[in-house]
Amino acid sequence: MLNINEIMKILPHRYPFLLVDKILEMEVGKSIVAIKNVTINEPFFQGHFPGHPVMPGVLIIEAMAQVAGILAYSSDESVRSKITYFVGIDNARFRKPVTPGDQLRFEVEAIGCKRGIWIFNAKALVEGKLVTEAELKATFADKNS
Repeated sequence: MLNINEIMKILPHRYPFLLVDKILEMEVGKSIVAIKNVTINEPFFQGHFPGHPVMPGVLIIEAMAQVAGILAYSSDESVRSKITYFVGIDNARFRKPVTPGDQLRFEVEAIGCKRGIWIFNAKALVEGKLVTEAELKATFADKNS
């Protein structure tokens, strides 16, 4: 549905911090599905961990947040000129390590927006198995604030 060039028109992130490769599905205002191909070429694998490469959990959370940002951007015109800030990560669970060769599938659902705070349920799966989940909260602010 959205390729990497279209994603880069939405997200301000760039290599090595752009953690979304493709959007597969989106129901505007409701949900989104995306993927990230995890390769040994990722810069974090040099130090996390030599001889036993594991994708850092915080980067999986960041990737889910980037996917959530794309959903918010596509759902609400008022956030398109703004920058996203995390305001909360609740109930994060890491169930299985993510290693080179894995393809992360992100499934993010918009729960709602209250007083300018977007709430998302996010999951990351590898081969249909849940590896990470969290409730993400974000707000959008003017870039000059």
